[in-house]
Amino acid sequence: MTKYKRILLKLSGESLAGDEGFGYSPERLEDYAEQIKAVADKGVEIGIVIGGGNIFRGLKGTKSGFDRVKGDYMGMLATIMNGLALHSAFEAVGLNAELLTAFDTEPVGLRFSKQRVIDAFKQKKVVILTGGTGNPFFTTDSGAALRAFEIEAEILLKGTRVDGVYTADPEKDPNAVKFNDITFKEVYEKELKVMDLTAFTMCKDNNMPVYVFDMDTPGNLMKVISGDDIGTLVHN
Repeated sequence: MTKYKRILLKLSGESLAGDEGFGYSPERLEDYAEQIKAVADKGVEIGIVIGGGNIFRGLKGTKSGFDRVKGDYMGMLATIMNGLALHSAFEAVGLNAELLTAFDTEPVGLRFSKQRVIDAFKQKKVVILTGGTGNPFFTTDSGAALRAFEIEAEILLKGTRVDGVYTADPEKDPNAVKFNDITFKEVYEKELKVMDLTAFTMCKDNNMPVYVFDMDTPGNLMKVISGDDIGTLVHN
């Protein structure tokens, strides 16, 4: 038995680069594909939103002289490239998937709609949701929150390289303490970083729980789906 029947999985684009820091790690793509296939084989319906930080970030582009709107669209296109990479990795492990985009990109992918996602779920497909929200000035965290509501996911799983929410950045502060369970209000009060404020507020206002966990350790996604307490649950 699995704890959830329908999830929205938010993946970091930077994680796809592995130790390279840029582009793609074949090993990381294969690991993600195998983890996601194992969960899909359990009958879990999976929507995936992927970032684009391994290729381009709009905000970093503005610091280099890019117009913010153009920079954000470049970031959205980076998420579509990552979606294609994931789709290829899924095919390699025998996992059926559908790639949808937030704006028209045919023949790369079909335009997102809730009905297309539901139809894909009925066909036992994983759905890769790319292009963020389709609008500049919004992050892929906001895109993940929005898609989680639209597809009626039970939870938003935020797969990162850190195994939960801490009192401080555990990669910089060895004394940082991990929370196993924390409310949205407490995160606000403690000024902790879970996701960008817009996405975080959307989840709070729409009562969408967020589970932060380490996706880069093989097998962790299945542990989360099975109900193992390996990350941090953020909720109202």
